[in-house]
Amino acid sequence: MCVDSVAGALAAQEAGAHRVELCSALGTGGLTPSAGLVEEVLAAIALPVHVLVRPREGDFVHDAHEVAVMARDVGLAVRLGAHGVVVGALTPDGDVDLDTCGRLVDAAAGRPVTFHRAFDLARDPLDALDAVLALGADRLLTSGQEATALAGAPLIAALVRAAGDRLTVMAGGGVTAGNVARIVAATGVREIHFSGRDRVASAARYRNERVALSGPAGDYERRTTSRAVIEAVLAAAR
Repeated sequence: MCVDSVAGALAAQEAGAHRVELCSALGTGGLTPSAGLVEEVLAAIALPVHVLVRPREGDFVHDAHEVAVMARDVGLAVRLGAHGVVVGALTPDGDVDLDTCGRLVDAAAGRPVTFHRAFDLARDPLDALDAVLALGADRLLTSGQEATALAGAPLIAALVRAAGDRLTVMAGGGVTAGNVARIVAATGVREIHFSGRDRVASAARYRNERVALSGPAGDYERRTTSRAVIEAVLAAAR
């Protein structure tokens, strides 16, 4: 389960998830969570917590300062007690950035490393898989370089076959209760990744509707992790 709050982590645990990927700003695809959020989630749940390290939204081509920030954030997550980290970086030509990612793997100090969906923007998926394997990553998250894991199922299946037992290929991207069984059957994956989000109304009783600090959606509705959505996906997957 990909979550961005303590409440979301608790919902994931209560629904029967097996692991949490912790981030902030899920609406942008996820960014590095704060140290405070990492500490609170680790204290609140018994599930393994893997921390996403991504310094900004947008592409995965990072300058020297961003790489330094990511290396520090990986080290901090490990020191705080994270069970693993989720990272990724590409070169301007669309290849896995081995230098940057190698630095991040080193900073993880032996904790499990997942290469995230930067993979889905790579130029050649099989070359990228070889690079991820060379880094020693434990897991690859991918939608099969398509908008959803269902659309990318043929490539995901090929990656599962190519990786064998050297790396876990995890399907993610548009996973729902309505399609998860087809994704699992078509790809052979043993792990799935989704956020299980639903819309909830704000608890605020006083409202100033003239201002929208959170963008067009306004400030009085938000998306959060839903235990019911998670349970439905897990049931369909089983």
